[in-house]
Amino acid sequence: QKLLVESGGGLVQPGGSLRLSCAGSEFTLDDYAVGWFRQAPGKDREGVSCISGMGNDTNYADSVKGRFTISRDKGNNTVYLQMNSLKPEDTAVYYCAIRPYYCSGSIYDYWGQGIQVTVSS
Repeated sequence: QKLLVESGGGLVQPGGSLRLSCAGSEFTLDDYAVGWFRQAPGKDREGVSCISGMGNDTNYADSVKGRFTISRDKGNNTVYLQMNSLKPEDTAVYYCAIRPYYCSGSIYDYWGQGIQVTVSS
């Protein structure tokens, strides 16, 4: 099985930071693009960021551009989402997912279980 496990979520005050991790279990993430998505209560799921298999291509939703940074550590088989200057609007369940190598395309083959991020004072 290709299992993705998110970690690093929790409760943070506005303006604070969190780093989410997406780790591959029992397989390597090296050949996969990894996307981060989020879904807030009452809202549709939205794409947040993606990083290509090589790590040289990244993209971000306009709502998080300049605040979030996606990266990958192939030695640790993990993709990170560094989230800075967090806003209450960032509150959502965050998911990581994988697709073949490139970020282009809409189909992601495997999804993590999701992790809660709550930004509140």
